[in-house]
Amino acid sequence: MNKVLFTVYIILILCLCSFTFFLATGYREHQTRYQASFVIWVIDTIDLFIHETGHLVFSIFGKFVGILGGSLFQVIIPSAAVAVFARSTLRSLPFTLYWTGQSMVNVSIYIGDAPFQRLHLISRTAIHDWRWLLGYTGLMEYSGDIAGIVNVLGLLACCTGVGVGMYFIIHDFIQFFSPKQSRSI
Repeated sequence: MNKVLFTVYIILILCLCSFTFFLATGYREHQTRYQASFVIWVIDTIDLFIHETGHLVFSIFGKFVGILGGSLFQVIIPSAAVAVFARSTLRSLPFTLYWTGQSMVNVSIYIGDAPFQRLHLISRTAIHDWRWLLGYTGLMEYSGDIAGIVNVLGLLACCTGVGVGMYFIIHDFIQFFSPKQSRSI
């Protein structure tokens, strides 16, 4: 990796640090989700399209799995990106792990909203997936606990991504700035 790419990589990892801090502190608040950075908004919008596609894909397995499929697909697609891109370069891990974690944090907010239905859905007639799922399974009273677990797992994925990125930064820093060993013949 050359020094320009190294610098860009550092900036991107620092951005992920900032975004992860926002996810951990301000993202859960309903009002601040709409005050998120443009990057988070773009990722949320992509997640929404993936989520809705998941309903379509999983609907062949019945109503329950079809409704659950939105959130499943929203986490499966970024997880698949982790596997696919890691095969070509491990340097993609920070970004794909971050996307997976961010998707999980996004789903956790949806789960936690089930008893209250404060989130704006894509239409007024849309079913709140997690209200239906938790009501159907009789787990509505555990929505906060389930949301908390999914949120923590999502933040761990984000932090793991940042940690992997920091590892590469430290590794490259040592390579760039360590004295070159000369070979004697």
